[in-house]
Amino acid sequence: MRIGELAAANGLTAKTIRFYEQAGLLPAPPRTAGGYRDYPPQTSARLAFVRDAQSAGLTLAEIRSVLVLRDSGEAPCAHVTDLIQQHLTDIERRMAELRKTRTALRGLAERAATTDPSRCGDADICSIIGGLAM
Repeated sequence: MRIGELAAANGLTAKTIRFYEQAGLLPAPPRTAGGYRDYPPQTSARLAFVRDAQSAGLTLAEIRSVLVLRDSGEAPCAHVTDLIQQHLTDIERRMAELRKTRTALRGLAERAATTDPSRCGDADICSIIGGLAM
């Protein structure tokens, strides 16, 4: 299948498919006598996997690492499990940071609602934010 057909069938652009090939997510396809890329039918399944893995939050490098394992004949399940756990841990940490930031912003909003701008001195940059340790 030519690159345009593959792109259309998978809701991608030819540029994206060439990028995936360059990034090591797709093996270089055989070429036609005219020099056109001739992708095998199973390429669509690989593209669907890439899309699903991206939706799960995996980076292209992580996706490539999974594909390398699979292409070498290994089941990547343990590796995928580790990646998922790493992402979950990272998301939990980021969510805790966001909760802390939300609390600080709520305090700032309360302070802003009661701040009289005429009472700000020349030494203050902003009395709403000044002196707040986040």
